[in-house]
Amino acid sequence: MINRPSSMERVCGLAVAAAVLGLAVSVDGIVAQQESVEDDSGSWSLSGYGVVNYFAFDWDTDPERRSAMDVERLVLYPGYDFGNGIRLDAEIEFEHGGTGVTKEFDKFEEFGEFETEVEAGGEVLLEQLNVRIDLKPWLNLRVGRLKVPFGIASVHDEPREYFRTTRSETEVNLVPTNWYENGIQLFGSLGATERWAYTLSVVNGLDATGFSSASWIVRGHQTRFETVNAENLAVAGRLEYRLAPGVELGLDGYRGNTTDNRPKPDLAVDAPVTVGSVHATLERGPWTVRALGLYGTLENSDDVSQANRNLSNNLNVKRTPVGSAASGYYAEAGFDLLSLADATDQRLDLFGRIERYDSMAEVEGDVFDNPRWQRTAYTVGLNYHLIRQVTFKTEFSHRELGTDEVEKTFSIGLGFEFGFEGESDGG
Repeated sequence: MINRPSSMERVCGLAVAAAVLGLAVSVDGIVAQQESVEDDSGSWSLSGYGVVNYFAFDWDTDPERRSAMDVERLVLYPGYDFGNGIRLDAEIEFEHGGTGVTKEFDKFEEFGEFETEVEAGGEVLLEQLNVRIDLKPWLNLRVGRLKVPFGIASVHDEPREYFRTTRSETEVNLVPTNWYENGIQLFGSLGATERWAYTLSVVNGLDATGFSSASWIVRGHQTRFETVNAENLAVAGRLEYRLAPGVELGLDGYRGNTTDNRPKPDLAVDAPVTVGSVHATLERGPWTVRALGLYGTLENSDDVSQANRNLSNNLNVKRTPVGSAASGYYAEAGFDLLSLADATDQRLDLFGRIERYDSMAEVEGDVFDNPRWQRTAYTVGLNYHLIRQVTFKTEFSHRELGTDEVEKTFSIGLGFEFGFEGESDGG
């Protein structure tokens, strides 16, 4: 197969070149203001959050599934402000209480096999590492490994920012929620009142070998190798409008080919992914309301499914058929019960949520549309904010599958956040 740059990739290349040229001009002005890097009067910061959960299961699909406790994650955000609008940001994530290689028993997509989980050599991940350059309110820049904002869960990811003990089922099962890629990103606020905000990213694309029946393109997020393939680039955009304080509307879009980011040249056709979402949030007084709709397509999904079927076991991928389209939506609402009592800094949010998602909403060729992956979930629960930084959660979730099976889960969670700043010693 002769790999020629697609029209989208040529546009991406031109966008990167233009951004770099603009950056060079701006940096000249910044450097002129800074006489010597030895006179270091910047400041450093460290913030983060953690999540610990307990789960009890009653699943028709897995009657013997055992209750479990999970130190889900500890995330640290070290940063350094150089001054003059230049900042270094990093994110280090410790997942599931440790490091190294883990094993997971997957009876649905691995034919009852034990699956070895290896993420960049273990489960301590450098999720983010980039330099941020603030130029104008309407034009700022990030370069390096950066977050691709998409939907609600990838942006509002700290424990107090979502009701459930775990993140949104719809988003977790259809798109990467810890979505970090390597590239360049422009962002800023628009308009006299700065009610509009945008983000435009040119990043490495996904790897189609990770696509699967249950989670569509989620595992196409490249984490299995020391380096990330960037033969195919992708473009991601986000536009938000602040209708009023605490009320926001947003649109997200993503498009990128995935064929040439596979470890081997074993797919002879293009396999571009296109995903869009619309979301709305309201957080005013005792009320919190959120809603999201998502739809995406994968071209030539039958060819991808066939190629993936022949992959090596050592690649640690699912090798299951892939849908040509995926869709989902959810809506949730919560009310602070303590707002009915005397004034207090604490909150007790009672919430309800409904969501429906299908990772095989459409199929093509000989791919079987497995009804198991059509899922509808109803969740009710409580969030108790002891203080702003500490949240206790409990919930009950009732999930119905297209096969008429039911999965019931009761969970309790703890989430916490922290942060502080310090001055450089000038050394």
